[in-house]
Amino acid sequence: MQPTNLSRPRRTAAVLAIAAGLTLTGCGAFTDSSGAGQPTATQRAATGVRVLWMGDSIAGAQAPALEAALTAGGVAFRNATSAGGGNVVAGDHEVTAMGARDTWKTLKENLASFRPTVIAYQITTYDWGTARQQLAAYQKLFRTAKDAGARLVLVSAPPFKIDEFFKPHQDAIESAPAMAAKVTGVRYLDASELWGDDYAAAQAQRAKDGIHSCQQGSAAFATWFAKRLGELAGFAPAAPGVWATGPWTGDERFAKLGCG
Repeated sequence: MQPTNLSRPRRTAAVLAIAAGLTLTGCGAFTDSSGAGQPTATQRAATGVRVLWMGDSIAGAQAPALEAALTAGGVAFRNATSAGGGNVVAGDHEVTAMGARDTWKTLKENLASFRPTVIAYQITTYDWGTARQQLAAYQKLFRTAKDAGARLVLVSAPPFKIDEFFKPHQDAIESAPAMAAKVTGVRYLDASELWGDDYAAAQAQRAKDGIHSCQQGSAAFATWFAKRLGELAGFAPAAPGVWATGPWTGDERFAKLGCG
């Protein structure tokens, strides 16, 4: 979903606190906060892990922090998210059918040019369709990843505001995570471990629109995801103090969200 265009943000005090080694409360983000003795991003040896990050604009707002965190840990990263789409479930709606067509086309191109070892797909707000259609799409994504020699990680979306646009598709939005978790051979990550289930709660760290995340929320997600991916792929994530106050905090996505 496209965010509105608002003023350019300043780096938040909360993000600066992350790098200073302060533990955030109420978000389940990170407890290892010192970063002492950690090598810099340029000193990190390449791990051989190559992550293709897929999803919609929610995943897109998380991408700047995720790229900073993973590259600081020696992981190659490519952002393949798409605002207003990014979905793999075509369903029976014109919007989702077009979005899925573009997503599968782009994925084929990225597999050839980037050669990921991990495809990480965050379930999108546009994965509309029946439970059977959702399961079939996620199974197709698994087969596609396997054929390309990559591991597939499916991540549930954070809780977000179901506005008038999403309301007609609420049932599909709610069934998608359960269908993703059913796919054999996939590593499924339940992000409610980080965000909780209530978009309006402080733990969810949503931006003013109730859907996307600002710098602090994106940093919390990047820390959580890097830890989970490190456990799966066998690398040690960089401490937040290494990367959390980098140039990514000034990304234009946050300006459009009105993040302060």
